[in-house]
Amino acid sequence: MQDLTKAQITIGMLAFFATVWTIYKYSINNPDLLLVSQAIILQFVVMIVLSFVLLAILEWLRLFDLKTNSILTLITLVTIPMLAISI
Repeated sequence: MQDLTKAQITIGMLAFFATVWTIYKYSINNPDLLLVSQAIILQFVVMIVLSFVLLAILEWLRLFDLKTNSILTLITLVTIPMLAISI
C-alpha cells in the first residue's frame, strides 16, 4: 500500500474518532438507536472521503511533504464539525 493511501485512511479514522463526541451529544437528544447508528456510519464515510480528497489535492499541489499535508488535513477535518456545532 502506498504511503499516501495509508495517510488518507489514518487521517480519516483519526478525524472520525476525534469528532465522535458530536454523535454522543446527538444520541443524548435522540435516543433512537437506528438514527444514531446511521449518523455514525455517515460521519465515518464523510471523514474518509474528505481525507482522500483533501490529501489528494494537497499532494497534487506539492506545497508541502506528506507529513505536513496530513497534519493540515487532520486539523481541517477536526475543525469543520466543531464550527458546524457552534453555529
